[in-house]
Amino acid sequence: MGDVKNLAGKEAIEKIKEMASEIKSCLFCTNIGDGRFDTRPMSTQDVDDEGNVWFLSDKNSDKNRDIKADANVQLLYTNSANYNFMSVYGAAEAFYDREKIEQLWEPVAKAWMQGGKDDPNLSVIKVTPKGGYYWDNKHNKLVALAKIAAALVSGKTMDDGIEGTLEP
Repeated sequence: MGDVKNLAGKEAIEKIKEMASEIKSCLFCTNIGDGRFDTRPMSTQDVDDEGNVWFLSDKNSDKNRDIKADANVQLLYTNSANYNFMSVYGAAEAFYDREKIEQLWEPVAKAWMQGGKDDPNLSVIKVTPKGGYYWDNKHNKLVALAKIAAALVSGKTMDDGIEGTLEP
């Protein structure tokens, strides 16, 4: 087992910001009832200084409907190239905010929103984190694989990653 470093407040927000910005895409999970979840890939547009995670979405999407029924969501980030992972849970809200759309808009988003940033169906989703967990490898994948191989041969744990809770 690697080092455990639980993060709270500003440190937790900085870790969320760092990892979400590095990994960029996540699996966005919504509760659809009866113990079931709906999960879809989403691109993180921004993480602000308060730790809120921002997305662009179609206001008529299933995820927006899911959020209106139950605001609790989970964001799952993974960077298999570096063995970095993060899970963030929080409360989501979907709404229209012209200024925020202008701030978050990237041309690649037009692949999903054909009307561009003026598309009348465009909305923003704000996820306010309540907590989470992260696993941050100190090295790249090649070094991590070498350490795993060394652990298998030696019988000793060679994990030098850092993991811990996130409490924004």
